[in-house]
Amino acid sequence: MSNDPSQPDDQQPGEDDSVIRVPGTDRVFTRGKMLVVLLSILAMSMMAISAINVALPSIESSLGASNADVQWMLSGYALAFGMVLVAAGRTGDVLGRSSVFLSGVAVFTLASLVCALISDPFWLNAMRVVQGIGAGLSTPQVNGMIVQYFHGHKRAWAFSLFGLVVSASVAVAPLLTGLLIDALGPGTGWRASFLWNVPIGILTIILGFRWLPFGPERERRIAKQQGGFVRSRLDLDPVGMIVLSLTVLAVMLPFMLHRPAGFLLLIAAPVLGWAWIRWERSYEVAGHQPMVNLRLFGIRSFTHATAISFLQFLGATSTFVIIAMHLQSGLGAAALLAGSVGLPNAAASAISSLWAGRHVIEKGRAIVIGAFCCSVTGLLATIVMAQFIDGPDPELHFMWLSIPLVLYGIGVGAINTCNQALSQEDIPANIGGTAGAVKQVGERVGTAVGNAMITAVFFWVQPLSGWTAGFTAALGVIIVLQIIALVSAIFDRRVLGDGRHFHGTA
Repeated sequence: MSNDPSQPDDQQPGEDDSVIRVPGTDRVFTRGKMLVVLLSILAMSMMAISAINVALPSIESSLGASNADVQWMLSGYALAFGMVLVAAGRTGDVLGRSSVFLSGVAVFTLASLVCALISDPFWLNAMRVVQGIGAGLSTPQVNGMIVQYFHGHKRAWAFSLFGLVVSASVAVAPLLTGLLIDALGPGTGWRASFLWNVPIGILTIILGFRWLPFGPERERRIAKQQGGFVRSRLDLDPVGMIVLSLTVLAVMLPFMLHRPAGFLLLIAAPVLGWAWIRWERSYEVAGHQPMVNLRLFGIRSFTHATAISFLQFLGATSTFVIIAMHLQSGLGAAALLAGSVGLPNAAASAISSLWAGRHVIEKGRAIVIGAFCCSVTGLLATIVMAQFIDGPDPELHFMWLSIPLVLYGIGVGAINTCNQALSQEDIPANIGGTAGAVKQVGERVGTAVGNAMITAVFFWVQPLSGWTAGFTAALGVIIVLQIIALVSAIFDRRVLGDGRHFHGTA
């Protein structure tokens, strides 16, 4: 290993900085190829969240699904995804990220295949849960391996692609699903929206075995301590995993089921959260390794960025849900055409993600502030534009909404990239998976709560004042949440400043 403290441990002096050298072995990999593999499951897992929205009417008519079945098709995946994230991140940090990553990809791919072939709503819901487990196993490893193997501007570049994939996947999936349903018919098109994951998943597994740095990733490897060498213990903290998973379930489930009785779980959520914190503290005091070392929340760059992400996802992820409902149910637009409104937004988000990645190290927090201003302006302009498209021939006019949504996409793309990178700038590499998973849990909880809250506003106002009024009220709530996130971003910059460096302690 290099003695140069600025030289990453996986790189020799004078060696191409795209090279990854696995410590303790002669295996050499390239960062670009690794990123192709890692981001493939990120894209599939994000597309699985938004594609189902367009496919639901076809699934409902094809399988004769009940309202409860449809509700679980939306909720089961997200619940399973959120519940396993932190446990999976910890498992990857301990047992080896490449192995856990590919295990998750295999589970997700197999579940997608069964979803495409099944003809029973109950088993389709069950396989959606399995899909969520596979996605939850894999996605924390993406963050962990970026933190472990990418440094400085390379890390910023990787997180720019991370943000690009998240933004583009969520926006593009409904359009692709609409195209498949339009081309293949309702009975076959929704199955194809699951089936596309299978060849991508198989290719990811094949390339993963070739391009990912398997080897001495486990924490059981030799660790230097007090001048000698000792073996670190294998400690997954199963009790901590179970209690935190139940806490996430108690928070998310009530907002997904939309049933009054379900909100009784919210009473249990703080009790479970308190029990988890007490357990993690006592577990560490007893000399064990807790699933989440609570000192993680003392890293201000992490806690600030995680809080900002929660606030952003509380509002932003509902935007296209509201747009789709307004265009299809209110203005009578076809699903395919409604999905196309988001294409310019996705392109703008992709471009801004890449741009933000090039500048995040020097002025990331300033970019986040400007990006929130941009997204709020775009949403305000979308509300104004909506007042002019509710005419006798909306199919000729609703595409005008895509213009202000470009501004919104620019903001969201830059926020996703910068916030992801800033949240990890002070995170040690050995807990990168766990830290990334904790942040994703905040995002999943924000999505669940935000969707329930904002759609409730929409359906409360719409019967009283019409579709455009409901659309305006819902987007107004999103704007308020984005402004709160903007204020938090301003506070973050005042406290931490800009121009910091991403060290990635190994």
